[in-house]
Amino acid sequence: MAFDPITPPPPAEPVTDVRRLILLLGISCFAGAFGGRVLDPFVTTLATEFEAPVREAALLASAYALPFALIQPILGPVGDAVGKRRIIQVGLCCLTLFCLLAPLAPSLGMLLALRALAGAAAGGIMPLTLAAVGDAVPMQGRQVALSRLLVFSIVGQIAGGALAGVLGPLIGWRGLMLVCAGLAAAAAVVMLTIPLSRVPEPRGRFDAVRAIRRYRSILALPQARLLYAAVAIEGVLIFGTFPYFAPMLEARGLGGPLGATAEAGMTVAAFGLGGVVYAMVARPLLARLGQGRMVVLGGALAAVALLGFGLAPGAALFIASGLALGTGFYMLHNSIQTRVTELAPEARGSAVALHAFHFFTGQSLGPVLVGLAMAGVGAAPALAVAAACILALGLRLKRR
Repeated sequence: MAFDPITPPPPAEPVTDVRRLILLLGISCFAGAFGGRVLDPFVTTLATEFEAPVREAALLASAYALPFALIQPILGPVGDAVGKRRIIQVGLCCLTLFCLLAPLAPSLGMLLALRALAGAAAGGIMPLTLAAVGDAVPMQGRQVALSRLLVFSIVGQIAGGALAGVLGPLIGWRGLMLVCAGLAAAAAVVMLTIPLSRVPEPRGRFDAVRAIRRYRSILALPQARLLYAAVAIEGVLIFGTFPYFAPMLEARGLGGPLGATAEAGMTVAAFGLGGVVYAMVARPLLARLGQGRMVVLGGALAAVALLGFGLAPGAALFIASGLALGTGFYMLHNSIQTRVTELAPEARGSAVALHAFHFFTGQSLGPVLVGLAMAGVGAAPALAVAAACILALGLRLKRR
């Protein structure tokens, strides 16, 4: 039932400048996305610096993603009650603080703790911006609007990956953390000083009992359970590979003059660029294919990309696989995400919070599960299994 046609509601008189809303919220998305995976290319560097195994340094991705996920059931209903913008403001201020403290970490354990706090702070940014767009934009135009908002997040990923690869050898991971802090501070100033809309945001009183009942009613929907399971699987299969880009490149001797860190950073940037490609073609693809066929195409592209990571004989093909993975992922993810915004229009913050909870729980488990699979059967077989699973996911969503 997840991709049955939705009958659009009667067009409402516009009350919000959607372009302005997307621009202002997009600045926050950019700042939050920039620092999310900026340490992935430094896994081997951090392992050496802190004298720890690579598998422990790879947990930095999980340390960021798991608190991001776990904070969502709290922030969703709180955002519905006290205002989504207010939660975004607090999240940006906290993100600034924790990014400033990260370069001072004396051990890998302390860095893991600070990344966990940063992940919790970032949990108040992206999901609630999606809910805010869902509040403002009618269903018939929402997927395109969300794809444009995603451009800011994607460009943040590209910038983070590119700077990690290019500037990493010059300023190191500590310098990049300070850049993350500066961007979060700038976004906080924007959100604190410029109103999102002339229309006041609805607010109420936070009621924990009512919030729990609301979650139960959302999870009782078969469509909701399918969508949430799908994003959790995406998180494991796709983002679980990110911390292993540099180790895979090093194992095959594919590092360039700047080492495997540079190629790993460019692969992360290529993934983000794939999202930009999707945003550019989203409208014509939706018109030609519809959501059902789009999720199949997205699953197929992601599967080819995962196979490319496992078999690429050169760094160029490895990086190109990142581009294909990003394009395929956003075809899948944005279609799911659009449906999630319509699960509970009266409690959109809560519905999107559950979406983020499942997605980032998958991301936090991904490095652990993918690492175990690679250690057990090798990188290429593990990625082949992941490719088959992501293709099966696209086909299942199309069938339902």
